[in-house]
Amino acid sequence: MNKKLIDSIALYVEQHIGEFHANRIAKLQAVNLKQLLSRKNPYMFKAKNIVTAGGMVESIASATMSSAEESIFGNWMEGLAMFVAKRVYGGYKSSAEGIDLEFDKEGIHYFISVKSGPSWSNSTSMKKQKEQFRTARRVFNTSRKSVPTMCIEGCCYGNDNKGYTDSDHEKYCGEKFWTLISGEPTLFVDIIEPLGYKAKEKNEEYFIEYGRMINKFTQEFIRDYCNADGDIEWEKIVRLNAAIKSSQTSKKK
Repeated sequence: MNKKLIDSIALYVEQHIGEFHANRIAKLQAVNLKQLLSRKNPYMFKAKNIVTAGGMVESIASATMSSAEESIFGNWMEGLAMFVAKRVYGGYKSSAEGIDLEFDKEGIHYFISVKSGPSWSNSTSMKKQKEQFRTARRVFNTSRKSVPTMCIEGCCYGNDNKGYTDSDHEKYCGEKFWTLISGEPTLFVDIIEPLGYKAKEKNEEYFIEYGRMINKFTQEFIRDYCNADGDIEWEKIVRLNAAIKSSQTSKKK
């Protein structure tokens, strides 16, 4: 373990982890019940036999926030990776489209697109990423032709490490990625402890806001989507979620 590097990471986390928690709370405060109902699959919730307003609200809110948190924390982890590469190898934010990080290591110039995890892409986004790597390499070679280059799809977690047959780039995940940008083979494990900085305190603040949202949306759900007997009116929810909007209908006429 490189203690100086870990200490610098711990300080970075202390100074910046609040951004992750603040963004979680901001996401909570930005959503409304109609948005939640319109974005999640009502048929699945009906199939799960959800019969209470609280159960319905808790289910859609939990699914929404779980997805949002992964994206928010992924962006935060990308920032940490940039910090590590800058400290160890003088890495810098790339000006090339679709490339996050560049640095020189052992005579090779690296172009890195930093991703949260290995399952970020579909065929269209991967095709675009490959083209961005080719463009960055082509521009670089106009001024530094004698310097070898490598293009890396760097994922902060996972172990889906592989090369690509067209030689455009390689995929480094988890241990392999953190070792590349730090030179430290155990960094992928060492960073887990600093990430818990004030986690209990910050999560308590989050769950206070989360509880407020659940209570507020449950009241709203009962008012707008339950009948006088207290039954969930599934037809209303399905129409909100899946019916053709009137503006779209009028355009077709």
